[in-house]
Amino acid sequence: MKVPAHTKTFSCYHDRRFDREAIKLLPGDYFACGGEEMLVTVLGSCISVCLYESKLKIGGMNHFMLPSAQHNKGSLVLQNTHSARYGNVAMEWLINDIIKLGGSRENLSAKIFGGGRVIPALVDIGKLNIDFVKQYCQIEEIPVVSADVGGLCARKLYYIPRNNQAYVKTITSMHNTTIDERESQYRQQLELTKAHKNVFLFEDE
Repeated sequence: MKVPAHTKTFSCYHDRRFDREAIKLLPGDYFACGGEEMLVTVLGSCISVCLYESKLKIGGMNHFMLPSAQHNKGSLVLQNTHSARYGNVAMEWLINDIIKLGGSRENLSAKIFGGGRVIPALVDIGKLNIDFVKQYCQIEEIPVVSADVGGLCARKLYYIPRNNQAYVKTITSMHNTTIDERESQYRQQLELTKAHKNVFLFEDE
């Protein structure tokens, strides 16, 4: 089965533990496939949603940094942005790629991961991401069949769309400062936007 066309070239490697080809996803990435590939990413406060199309046994995963949404009297208002760094775009583009492979929205289910509070901050970005994706799935009537979200640690996520299996490794310490630096950037962007009382919770750069 073909993979939807992407303008980005993804980093791939052979994972000896799982004995299959693995595709690395970075923040802002999403990927759908119908083969035996495994999708891999590392999450701090970010969220990854693994979507599975039960009829065709295909699926995919995204990795978004921030929700592009605001709450208005209990309803979720999605903003117009064109970056898969934001939750509403990452979800729609992943769903669209699964549909391009022949899937249907009514056959989708979701597993959600991430949203950890990995650095101390006044603004809990992870919780904002968790709240967003749960409400998004409720609005779109996509059942969430499992979740591993929140907490204080980062996660490494492995997802095999063909059999809808997800594996999570908790990361209690990092060998570099990549996640810490990324989390600090998220916090600064959120606090700057709130300070200016922008009508949008987040903006494109």
